[in-house]
Amino acid sequence: MPILLNSDTPLPSGFPLANLGDLPLQGVTILVVEDSRYACEALRLISQRAGARLRRAETLAAARAHLRVYRPDVVIVDLGLPDGRGEALIAELALSQQRPHVVLGTSGNPAGRTSALAAGAEDFMDKPVESFARFCATLRAHLPGLAPLQQAASEVEDTAINPDPLALQDDLIRAAAALSRDPDAAGRRYLTGFLVGLAHHAHDVDLADAANQPDLESLRLLLNARLTTVDQTAVFSGKGGV
Repeated sequence: MPILLNSDTPLPSGFPLANLGDLPLQGVTILVVEDSRYACEALRLISQRAGARLRRAETLAAARAHLRVYRPDVVIVDLGLPDGRGEALIAELALSQQRPHVVLGTSGNPAGRTSALAAGAEDFMDKPVESFARFCATLRAHLPGLAPLQQAASEVEDTAINPDPLALQDDLIRAAAALSRDPDAAGRRYLTGFLVGLAHHAHDVDLADAANQPDLESLRLLLNARLTTVDQTAVFSGKGGV
């Protein structure tokens, strides 16, 4: 019978890999603070295969509400969020008496590693997160009582991770709606980061290039082209937001 971990007790010391079978993160609880549904869907699929339980918070405020109710084993914090920088939450968790076992930063910008670690994160994951083996190896290296995987992540056969394309579509709809409201400079910076990160996950070079250009009209046209199968009234009605 597998041993299930909960958020109230540490992992048992010396817990052997053999007891975990094909579920290297059996029973581990994860909170992902991530504004992109598509990025979170990839993490959900990886976590499900690894035996971990995952919850998502889209904003800093939602994450803090989650953390007042329960303490996950792992918190993964995207650095660019709608209501502030992820480093702020990482710093709070680093000083908290109810600190999770592991706090990780993540971003599509590799430069985020420095700020995440400086804020108190144990480690940093570059986006897109697509490797099951690397994800499991990173978490196990920091979880108390779980030794690193016996094989290097590069030596473990990875199964392709294919997030639901509807999650990508949903992110693009929300971005298009936000862009239609002519965001100010701060809103544009956030939207640029959101779309660049989304483009990395979707391997969409044209979208990444368009998001970094000052011409908003070109970006609007590209988003519209990506959403040709979506009801455009819903996209530009102003409902929702990034």
